Amino acid sequence: MGSDPQYAKWPLLPLAQHVFTLTNPYATRPAQQAAVKNLQDAIAEHKMAPFYRYLAHPTEGVLNSVGEGSSNTAVAGKLGRKSSIAAGMIATHNPTTSLSLPWDENLYQQLQADNEKELEEFQKEEDEAVEKAGDTEIQAAKGKRAEFWARVGDKEKAIAAHQDLLEKTGILGTKIDLVLAIIRLGLFFGDKQLVQKTVERAKSLIESGGDWDRRNRLKAYEGLHLLTVRNYSGAAPLLLDSLSTFTSYELCTYSSLVVYAVLAGSVSLKRVDFKSKVVDAPEIKAILGDGEDKLLALTGAISAGPGADASMLDADSAPAAARTAVVNLTTLGSSTEQPEAEMAVDFDPLAQLVSSLYNGRYKLFFQALALVEEQFLTQDRYLHEHKNWFIREMRLRAYQQLLQSYRVVGLDSMANDFGVTVDFLDRDLAKFIAAGRIPCTIDRVNGNGVIETNRPDDKNKQYQDVVRQGDQLITKLQKYGQAVRLRGSERA
Repeated sequence: MGSDPQYAKWPLLPLAQHVFTLTNPYATRPAQQAAVKNLQDAIAEHKMAPFYRYLAHPTEGVLNSVGEGSSNTAVAGKLGRKSSIAAGMIATHNPTTSLSLPWDENLYQQLQADNEKELEEFQKEEDEAVEKAGDTEIQAAKGKRAEFWARVGDKEKAIAAHQDLLEKTGILGTKIDLVLAIIRLGLFFGDKQLVQKTVERAKSLIESGGDWDRRNRLKAYEGLHLLTVRNYSGAAPLLLDSLSTFTSYELCTYSSLVVYAVLAGSVSLKRVDFKSKVVDAPEIKAILGDGEDKLLALTGAISAGPGADASMLDADSAPAAARTAVVNLTTLGSSTEQPEAEMAVDFDPLAQLVSSLYNGRYKLFFQALALVEEQFLTQDRYLHEHKNWFIREMRLRAYQQLLQSYRVVGLDSMANDFGVTVDFLDRDLAKFIAAGRIPCTIDRVNGNGVIETNRPDDKNKQYQDVVRQGDQLITKLQKYGQAVRLRGSERA
C-alpha cells in the first residue's frame, strides 16, 4: 500500500487550462496565442486524435464557434447537446477572440492512424499475456490501454477502461490510484457530477486502509473539487492542510495550490482561524511573506512541515537563491516530481489582499481585490465561474469586519475608509441588509447619513431558543401521551 502512485501522468490538466484561456475574453492575446501553440504541440506530440476532434472539428468541436468553416447553427446544436461538459472546459459559448484551433483533416487522419497502430500493439500484448502469462501481466497490458485513452483525450473510453481495471484489481493502492485518475478525467473535462461521485468512492477506499501518501493526495483532489462547486468553506481546510505535504503535481502546480488555499481561506475562515492558518502559516509566508518572515519560512526555521527544526539552519546562513526562490521545502526528497517548471507568478496582489483584510486597511483591500480579480479570478478555469460571488462575499466580509466594532458609523466616514463614494456604499450595503447578511440600518435623513448596527442579544437569543425547543418537546410529549392512551383503550 505504500507503493509509488500509478496512472498519475494522464490526462495533462494544463491542456484544459489552455482550452479555457483560448475562449476566455479576459485573457490577453499573447496568452491566447501561447495556448493555441501549446494545444497544437501537445496534440501532435501525444497523438491526441479524439481530443483534437472534440475541440476543433468543423461541425462537432466545442471550439468551432471560433474555428474555421463553422456555422452558427452547428455550434448551437453541439453546445446544446454537450453544454454540461463543454461549459466546464471553455470560458464562454460565444468567444470573441479571432484566434482559433484550425482543423486539419490530413493531420487528424494521420493521428487516427497512429492511434489504431498503437491499439493493435496493445491488443497483441494483451493476447500474448492471456496465452503465456498471468493476471498481473494481463492487468499491466490493460493498464497501458487505459492510460492510452486518457492520453489521447477520449473521455468515455478512458473512464470505461479505468473502471474495468478497477473491478478486476484487488490491490487497494492500485484501486485508489485508478479512482484518482478518474477524478482527474472529470476535472479535465469539467464533469462535476463524475468528480463528486468518484471522490466519495475514493474516500471510502482510503478509509478502508489507504496509505498516508494517498490520503494526503486525496485532500488536494477533494479540496480542488469543492472549489469548483463553490464550497469554499469545505475546500479551505483541505487545501491548507495539503500545503505542507503536497505531492500531487499531476493535479496542479504548488503555486496554484497556494492561490486556491489562500482565496478559499480568506473568504470562509473566521478571523482567528484566518490568522493562524493563512496570515501566519509558514507555508504561505514562504510565498506571500516579505523580509525576515519569508526568509525564516523558506529556510524552514518556522516551517510546520517535517523539516521544521530551527537548529538545523540559521537564517543568516541561508543561500542567496533561497532568499528569492519560491520553494516548497516540505516536499523536497519526494519521489513525485513536477511534470514541468512552474511559471513565475506575481503574488503581490494576493499578499496585499490578506494583509489589508486582516489589518483593516480597507481602501488598500479594495484595490487588492480588484487586482486579484484581474490576475487570478478571471484567468483560472476553476475560479472564473465563481468570481462574481467571490468578489461579493469578500466585500461583505470587509463590511462586517468594520461594522462589528462600532455601534454607529458615519456613511461618509466608512466610504472614505473603503475609498468609494457614499452612493456606491449606500447601494452596496442596501443589498446585504435586505438579504439579512448585515444586521444594521442606514439613516440618510440628516446629513450624509449614518449606519446603525443592530447587534443581536446573545442571551436573549439563547433564552428564546430554549423556550422554542421546550415548546416543541411539550408538543411531542402530548402527542405521544395521546397515542399511548389510544392504544390502551383498544386493549381494554
